[in-house]
Amino acid sequence: MSMKKRITVQLCVVGGIAIVVTSMLAMFVYSMIFQRQIFSDLETNLKVMEVLFEDGNFEKGIQAPSKDLLRVTLMNRDGEVLYDSDAISIHMEYHKERPEFVEALEEGIGKDIRLSKTIGKNTYYYAKLIRDDYVLRVAKDANGMIALFYEALPIILVGAVVLLFICLILAHYLTKRIIRPIENMAEELAQITEFSEKIPYEELKPFATMIKDQHSSIHKQLKDLEHSEKIRQEFTANVSHELKTPLTAITGYSELIEEGIATPEDSIRFAKEIRKNATRLLHLINDIIELSELDIADEEVSKEELDLYEIAKNCVDTLRITAKNHEVELRLIGNSVFLYANRNMMEELITNLCDNAIRYNKKGGTVKIVTYHVDEKVVLTVEDTGIGIPKEHSTRVFERFYRVDKSRSKQTGGTGLGLAIVKHIVAKHDAKITLKSEVMVGTTVTIEFPSINK
Repeated sequence: MSMKKRITVQLCVVGGIAIVVTSMLAMFVYSMIFQRQIFSDLETNLKVMEVLFEDGNFEKGIQAPSKDLLRVTLMNRDGEVLYDSDAISIHMEYHKERPEFVEALEEGIGKDIRLSKTIGKNTYYYAKLIRDDYVLRVAKDANGMIALFYEALPIILVGAVVLLFICLILAHYLTKRIIRPIENMAEELAQITEFSEKIPYEELKPFATMIKDQHSSIHKQLKDLEHSEKIRQEFTANVSHELKTPLTAITGYSELIEEGIATPEDSIRFAKEIRKNATRLLHLINDIIELSELDIADEEVSKEELDLYEIAKNCVDTLRITAKNHEVELRLIGNSVFLYANRNMMEELITNLCDNAIRYNKKGGTVKIVTYHVDEKVVLTVEDTGIGIPKEHSTRVFERFYRVDKSRSKQTGGTGLGLAIVKHIVAKHDAKITLKSEVMVGTTVTIEFPSINK
């Protein structure tokens, strides 16, 4: 059942219950007023009978025609019926146990409503003690509450049907009026804020805010998924391109040697090129594997207390031959600084930064690695005197396979993934990385790690 139908039905049910309850209360109130009026009439008639009794005209007054069809009874204190206008008194039983008789003797006035055994009707009784020796009682037949209800039932049913029809129309109208602002709010959910006037009811503000937040969150997640899918496609295309180049060179040189076309001197040169491209291919595959592992690693990185200066010293020692081949000087400055980190990742980070600084340096240039502690931070800087990075490229150098100088990168054997790996490692350690560079002057990469008290 729809919300509109449910609200309409519930309003009609409430209306029906209200009609039934109101009808019952009205009947009850009417019955009470009716009883009060009958007793008031009986009291007036009894006063007339009392005056006639005092004047000695009691029996004459009773025998006179009466439009009220009153029944008059005179009893002594023992309950013996001395006279009854509707029966022969000699054959009537004593009335000393009748409620109105007992009450009249005790309080002077007595009332009762019951089904009369004598005349077989629902009768209202009103009795009064007179001269301290007699009880004068008047009675009148009248319908009770149930009889009145049955008499009024047709009118009540017709009125109930009419009122229910009116309730149905009003419920339909009120339901539309209640639901319409909610429907309008749903259509304009994107423009709704917590304090927006477009929220029709105060109680709906938290609901509307929650729905809007969820909508925004889903929209953001979809955008992130689209972005991730785009990056994945670009990454796949770049990997295919990067792998194709060295494989094509290896295949070409191998075919020349296989066909016997190459001279012994050429074979040596081709073999050198094959080894060079194979080495480049191996480095590329290793970087891709490492980057993929960093992407999918959801668990917390295992960390230990490390001396960053000591790790930097080991990396510098490993890269000295590479630096010498490129005619670049490596310098390590600083002292022991301690932090919680993953040893393998720290070695990879420093190696990649130093390797980039060497490859893109100038002959006779320098690479300076500095470790120090400042403001509860452990800082690592790698500064070179190389070709630098233009400002328009500085925000993109951490992207995968992005190269500022593609021809130089291929000459030096770079994979284009080193800085992307660095970015991931920095993120895994809640660190911050900044890059400053000037063309043909040099580049400085600074990384700030959370430190430990040491």
